[in-house]
Amino acid sequence: MYKGKTFLAVIPARGGSKRLNRKNVIELGGKPLITWTIEAALACQFFDEVMVTTDDDEIAGIARKNGATVPFIRPAFLATDKASSFDVVKHTLEYYRDELGREFDFVVMLQPTSPLRSSKNILEAVESLTTKNADAIISVCEAEHSPLWMGMLSADDSLSEFSLNEIDGVCSQDLPKYYRLNGAIYICNVARLIEEGTFFISDNIYAYKMNLNESVDIDTMANIHMVEIYMKHSKEC
Repeated sequence: MYKGKTFLAVIPARGGSKRLNRKNVIELGGKPLITWTIEAALACQFFDEVMVTTDDDEIAGIARKNGATVPFIRPAFLATDKASSFDVVKHTLEYYRDELGREFDFVVMLQPTSPLRSSKNILEAVESLTTKNADAIISVCEAEHSPLWMGMLSADDSLSEFSLNEIDGVCSQDLPKYYRLNGAIYICNVARLIEEGTFFISDNIYAYKMNLNESVDIDTMANIHMVEIYMKHSKEC
């Protein structure tokens, strides 16, 4: 681990959601969705603080009950679907600095919609930060489908522009691997985050690879049911 460096875990969880209403408090495996992320963060036992930023009193109560800090209720202008993750984290860091007199070297954003991201994943990502002497680590997983199988359709749905010539005759397993963001772990040096206004800083940034099972992002009830099936299967094995 980064010796002598301070880490703040930020779990952003607003009350509203366009696709799945109140998703951060929906029960999953016998507890609210957000609880899985709080427990994973606390189990790491290296964070200087694990906090939840929310605009919602119910979420705040669940967070405190499960051991996270909720030092403020997020202002309404940062609780819309147009508020960026960077703006929410920046507000959190500024609150700690200006109101509590505390600053951190690194911030780790853990979205509560990734319930299968474990403390092991978080610790491995931070270990990667250390071994690579990186300023940022962001989690990814292998893409379910290669973008090389994708193409554009014309207005009348013609396939004339849908060209697969470059992979014609190539077996799918022989195609190059592509990775996608999975939304589970974002780690960044605070100074660089604020300077560049993004977790995707311009250099010294690396990926932490997670498998597809760990990378489920909760956005619909179908996702909830899928995770419950996976959890049940894991217990039985």
